[in-house]
Amino acid sequence: MRARNPQIPYTLHELFAKGKPRIYRGRQLDQIAFPLGGIGTGSISLGGWGQLRDFEIFNRPHKGLMFDYTFFTLHAKTADGYSVTRVVQGPVGGDNFTDDGSGVPKRFNGSGLPHFRSVAFEGAFPFARLYLEDPKMPLRVTLEAYNPFIPLNPDDSGLPIAIFHFTLHNPTDAPVEAVLYANLENKLGYPEVGESVIETTDSGRVRGLKMCTRKHPPESPRYGTLALVTTHDRVQVQTHWLRAGWFDTLDYFWRQASEGRLEENTEPAYREKGTDVGSIALRATVPSGEEVRLPVWIVWHIPNFEMYWSPAEPKPVWKNYYAVRHADAMAVAEYVAEHIHRLEGDTRAFADALWSSTLPEAVLDAVSSQISILKTTTCLRLPDGTFYGFEGCGVHHGCCEGTCTHVWNYAQALPYLFPSLERSIREKDYAINLHEDGHMTFRMPLPLGTIPEPTFHAAADGQMGGILKVYREWQICGNEEWLKSLWPSVKRALEYAWREWDKDKDGVMEGVQHNTYDIEFHGPNTMMGSFYLGALRAAEEMARHLGEHDKAEEYRRVYESGRAWMDEHLFNGEYYIHEVRPASPEMSTDPQSPDFPKYQLGRGCLSDQLIGQWVARMLRLGDLFDPEHVRKALQSVFRYNWKSDLSEHANPQRIYALNDEAGLLLATWPHGGRPLFPFPYSDEVWTGIEYQVASHLIYEGFLEEGLAIVKGVRDRYTGERRNPWNEFECGNHYARAMASYALLLALADFFYSAPRGLLRFAPCVYAEDFACFFSVDSGWGIVKQAFGAGYGRAEVQVHRGALTLREVQLGFTPGQPQVRVAGKAVQVVATPLAEGGVHLVFEEPVTIRQGETLVIDGNYSSTGEK
Repeated sequence: MRARNPQIPYTLHELFAKGKPRIYRGRQLDQIAFPLGGIGTGSISLGGWGQLRDFEIFNRPHKGLMFDYTFFTLHAKTADGYSVTRVVQGPVGGDNFTDDGSGVPKRFNGSGLPHFRSVAFEGAFPFARLYLEDPKMPLRVTLEAYNPFIPLNPDDSGLPIAIFHFTLHNPTDAPVEAVLYANLENKLGYPEVGESVIETTDSGRVRGLKMCTRKHPPESPRYGTLALVTTHDRVQVQTHWLRAGWFDTLDYFWRQASEGRLEENTEPAYREKGTDVGSIALRATVPSGEEVRLPVWIVWHIPNFEMYWSPAEPKPVWKNYYAVRHADAMAVAEYVAEHIHRLEGDTRAFADALWSSTLPEAVLDAVSSQISILKTTTCLRLPDGTFYGFEGCGVHHGCCEGTCTHVWNYAQALPYLFPSLERSIREKDYAINLHEDGHMTFRMPLPLGTIPEPTFHAAADGQMGGILKVYREWQICGNEEWLKSLWPSVKRALEYAWREWDKDKDGVMEGVQHNTYDIEFHGPNTMMGSFYLGALRAAEEMARHLGEHDKAEEYRRVYESGRAWMDEHLFNGEYYIHEVRPASPEMSTDPQSPDFPKYQLGRGCLSDQLIGQWVARMLRLGDLFDPEHVRKALQSVFRYNWKSDLSEHANPQRIYALNDEAGLLLATWPHGGRPLFPFPYSDEVWTGIEYQVASHLIYEGFLEEGLAIVKGVRDRYTGERRNPWNEFECGNHYARAMASYALLLALADFFYSAPRGLLRFAPCVYAEDFACFFSVDSGWGIVKQAFGAGYGRAEVQVHRGALTLREVQLGFTPGQPQVRVAGKAVQVVATPLAEGGVHLVFEEPVTIRQGETLVIDGNYSSTGEK
């Protein structure tokens, strides 16, 4: 059955099929690069057919950087003497086999050696799994790769390691002898390699090879250590390959691997010029009908971060946070070995919780894939642990530094998964970026502690969004002392609007408003206006909580005035427009209209027109505008701005979607009035804005429209043209794409207030049998809801941490509710909610500890799905 909106080309099954990890095959493998690394450590990527690519471990992006001869190989020998050797990759893919005429793919990654005949890639972040088969190989091979990803534990989610598990299954009726080879080039010092050292190591816990460079002193940005290790006990090592000419080096390794041997060399290998490659060989007997699991770890430790984009000489250098915690690569390996059961167990618990969520396929794909941004070179951790982000990554440089306030406004994953890191951004925003007059610099300068000069506009959307983010962080953590420490600065930042943008204090920004489109809007508009209203509402709530009732009333008066004016003057019956007001005679003007500033929106329909309302909806701050106007405006955004086929769309700007692909344009002018030169990017498609609009549509009840936008996005990122784990905008792994996490919040209608001890969930999809991952500052787990003939149940399961609750709100009404925590009855008062569902207030606060479940049972009265 087709979706009910004729504009949507998808069937209901395509929109609502429950999510499961996507399997990629064939040409879908070409663009895959699955990042393996910690928060603030850089990463190595696992390619679609099993190749290691994009070694971005040297404190900056390095798309395309390969380590020569760094791949895995498997030799298998049966009881009758038959043997076979394969590079542990599927058939080599890609779309370029010509390059400069010398042959592509390059031989250095083993492309010319025998591979497995078939491979399927399963992406279930934080795990990637490759299923490899070959008719001549007596073993079936599964490669699982990951880096620890544990919500609320940023330190253990920030380890510079790629963990590989090779599972060898023997379906034959006789045992098979197996040898797994792992190779690693010592490329330390890159691009200034040389004086490399490779040595053996065996601590009792881990064994293999450790690598360093003597070319660079320990304080140099080029200094570092590597480790290629295993916890397996049957291991041989070779500290360096044959040093020879022509193709002899690889030829000689392959000769050894083909015979199931490794010419062991345990002497330290030193090479003055160039690089060496070392290998470890893991031996195992795989009994008939059984399987063996072989672990291999690649660990890196490049301690000194150089601010490579700084014009200063010498360039500032500081220690990575992971280097503050761990002395070198072997220290990291030892730590992981000591804690591997917990690290792997907690990571699997997170993955199981996330992937057990009954969310539509495209949504779960979007949410899971884009939290991988946290594991890329987009994200840093400074020496004191502060989180710092670029907007995205170029091929060799970060794009747009400074944890830019207006871009990171959209990103919703970090504050829920790692709230302490998000709070560290707020703390630095108000301690460093905020000036005495309330002007906030929207890009934090480095090194940490550098005080910026207010030489440019403040960003109206970034500054007002920051106040909403303070409120969000307080709701998630409940730390009143933290709120008090920021509150004077928050007031100063909010009231700066009365100096710069809203000088008559009527709740409407008339001034020059710099924003995320890298230009200034002149005059009232609801993009900045909704952020302003949301900031006023959030500040009102914080002021009341802190006992500043006069301030709360002041903010409320300004809010009510602005809300009324914008609803009356900016809503055109379909959507909210921009009333352009020339601000100064020096501004550049549009050639079509001499009195009209250049690069404006005007009468256009902007996809971001209700972004502040979107944030307010997530935070339960109420309707910033007339709710019917909001619904009509969102419908108009979908009607006019979402295209199921972009073939007829003229885009002279940056191209992120094209041809027959679907996408949401930043703006359209459905009734004319397009400026000769509208604001930059207006014809583009940004996934972060697509997710923002999609989740807001879902919140307002337009479920199919929201899901259509999400499906359109993820259909563009299938591996054939684009990497599923890299939604880009101004750079790869673009932070704005983490707006996708709001889809999870919207579909569950999840809200948590630590100060109140309130948890709410009211799912609008699969309501009769629903499960969804959640994470807040004190714990994470799953919320569940199920009901049938006269019976309903809701559950809050805490998998890690703990959760203290005083209130729960549900979207359905369980009659005569009975509440238990860990089997113990809890006294409760139930009150119907005006919007449907029930509000349960416990007589005493209850704490749900790790492994415990809060269960609410009762007779079922359906309110239906939204």
